[in-house]
Amino acid sequence: MTRDPKANPAPLPLTAAEDRQTLLRTAYGRFPSGVVAVAAMEDGRPLCMVASSFVAVSMDPALVAFCVQWTSKTWPRLTRAPRLGISVLGDGQDGAARRLASRDESKFDAIAHYATAEGAVFIEGAAAWFDCSIDNVLDAGDHGFVLLALESLSISPAVEPLVFHGSEFRRLGVRDLDRTALKSG
Repeated sequence: MTRDPKANPAPLPLTAAEDRQTLLRTAYGRFPSGVVAVAAMEDGRPLCMVASSFVAVSMDPALVAFCVQWTSKTWPRLTRAPRLGISVLGDGQDGAARRLASRDESKFDAIAHYATAEGAVFIEGAAAWFDCSIDNVLDAGDHGFVLLALESLSISPAVEPLVFHGSEFRRLGVRDLDRTALKSG
């Protein structure tokens, strides 16, 4: 079969890229991801950052993870919390995601949330909640890979997740798969 150069151009070596960061950001953005709010209480007030790098890691033990940029001002403060609340943001919560990602001190004023006795903070209307404790943080270049031990969870099956793709928030498109294509492959 002949390769279609319009469908997939030949790979470009990163050393030859004029603007390496833009190229990487564009390439990484081709993979859709969910959006999570990582939140905890600090001095009686909710504290939050937003991540689109959340991933399930292990069933036994129950582990999840996300990546955090080392330059984050919020992350060092969140590391002091005994528990972190991970809220998988739902469809229609793109405004909340933008607000929670901002540096606005009053970002929680218009966002319904719930805090546990252990200090985890959850966003109301999310597709799922994960109550976690930090298990390990691994150096991963300009980011840290944060491994979290799952303590408890809550699922809202009727809520579709918010999707981040190509630097935009999107809606998850659900369609029937062509079952005949799956059988012939």
